[in-house]
Amino acid sequence: MAGLSFPKSFIFGAATSAYQIEGAVHEDGRGESTWDRFSHRPGTIKNGDTGDVACDSYHRVDEDIALMKDIGLQAYRFSIAWPRIIPDGDGKVNPKGLDWYSRLVDELLAAGIQPFATMYHWDLPQALEDKYGGWRSRKTSEAFRRYADTIVKHLGDRVRSWMPLNEMPAAVVAAYGWGSHAPGVKETRRGLNQVQHHVLLGHGYGVRAVREHGREDSEVGTAHNARAYVPAYDSPDCIEAAARAFAHYNGPMLESMSRGRYPAKWLSGLGADAPQVEPGDMEIISTPCDFIGLNIYSGTWVRPPADAPDAVPIPPTNTGIPSLALDPTREDGFLEIAMPPGYPRVCPGGIPLVPQSIYWAIRHAVEIYGYSKIYITENGCAVDDELVNGEVLDVDRVHYYRAHLRSAAQAIAEKLPVAGYFIWSLLDNFEWGMGYSSRCGFHYVDFETQQRTPKLSARFYASCIAARRVL
Repeated sequence: MAGLSFPKSFIFGAATSAYQIEGAVHEDGRGESTWDRFSHRPGTIKNGDTGDVACDSYHRVDEDIALMKDIGLQAYRFSIAWPRIIPDGDGKVNPKGLDWYSRLVDELLAAGIQPFATMYHWDLPQALEDKYGGWRSRKTSEAFRRYADTIVKHLGDRVRSWMPLNEMPAAVVAAYGWGSHAPGVKETRRGLNQVQHHVLLGHGYGVRAVREHGREDSEVGTAHNARAYVPAYDSPDCIEAAARAFAHYNGPMLESMSRGRYPAKWLSGLGADAPQVEPGDMEIISTPCDFIGLNIYSGTWVRPPADAPDAVPIPPTNTGIPSLALDPTREDGFLEIAMPPGYPRVCPGGIPLVPQSIYWAIRHAVEIYGYSKIYITENGCAVDDELVNGEVLDVDRVHYYRAHLRSAAQAIAEKLPVAGYFIWSLLDNFEWGMGYSSRCGFHYVDFETQQRTPKLSARFYASCIAARRVL
């Protein structure tokens, strides 16, 4: 059907991260991560779960790659565990860690699956948190520079596609602001902005590592959990309001990466809470990328400000996506629309179903920040899966995937530069603060036996990949 197909060059993949699936936290010289320490702190994770075993993927590489082949995946986005490579963060390199990822890459390539490597998906070596305060210190950015150089030198002859840091807004705000992610710190506003600067500096160093040590045809970009904004309807004023909202909330990171400066209004609004920037920092942060990866799960509807003089902004809706932007004002030219109680959600108490968010996030990234290549590096949902008679009939997840793939197909039909789509996730896994109670995979995992079972959504995705269109 016209408008629902994908070109031959389009890449279909799935994504995971090291701490969420690997397990084997004490094996082969791996050091302690902040998530190891945090998940063992009483009261931090639902049901007291930890990532000690997770999906045991460290020992099940062959089995998991077989699952990927069965689905027909063309690419696999995984993360490299910094504590496996440099156990204390900035000391000796652990050859066993490098060897394990080298084997993973070789087996993916042998299976015809393109590796997409994320250098950092939140599992900071605990030693860096203990010594320097983690990302509160630029010494951690410098340690990341050496780590990035190390892994690209070792794997960059075979890994073409790289992402230095996953979801930098979450890595900053959830970890150092809300305290809900490792290391579980609640910083001041000024401290939080400095953490953001150091994380961005790490991103720049990661991009440079690929430029200096990667293949000639390497590509590098970020995996960014952008806050997505959708116009209430497609009138010019609503479209403009959505663009203003996207720039307002995503500008502190996207403008610094794409233009080498923080938004002037953001800086002036911070006053004394603005981050300290050393000479040359912004040049490093804005080292040119080849693409932007967008992690999109939901979105927020917006409209223009009301004309009435007594109109007041509706309180921002909580989509679960952290932001370092200042609170919106009427002068910013948009108002968020609060989700009504009966608005469709993925599961009871779940995130709002806003599939249009993929199309609009892509369009805004192109029109506002000039990105010429975009991957959807994560998209998925948690639902209340049940294994019954050997099957998981997750029609709710199928509906979610179908709606979001249609949104991506619309962007392609309008000639927007969408290069690929990665489902979150290949497997049910350790979902951070929700532990194992939240299932996001299109393979069901029995965490006692480690048996993997393809869900209905896996078969749906396999069919879409084979047909190269939304079914």
